[in-house]
Amino acid sequence: MKKIAIAAVLTAGLALSACEANVKDEGELPSMDVDVSGDAGKLPEIDVETADVEVGSKEVTVDVPDVDVKMPSEK
Repeated sequence: MKKIAIAAVLTAGLALSACEANVKDEGELPSMDVDVSGDAGKLPEIDVETADVEVGSKEVTVDVPDVDVKMPSEK
């Protein structure tokens, strides 16, 4: 069970280290009055660069053994 937990932590660490996020603008929280009027605030601007992943396929021929099955005769 510990091996699975270690593998999960390592996989999560690898996935998180595959991107780089640069925050361009910190943003701000909305200001609110007690009478429910306020400034809408501003969301932060974030530039995210993800890892380049190439996905492809290729056709492979696999030799498999020839298996003869002899069933026992029924009585």
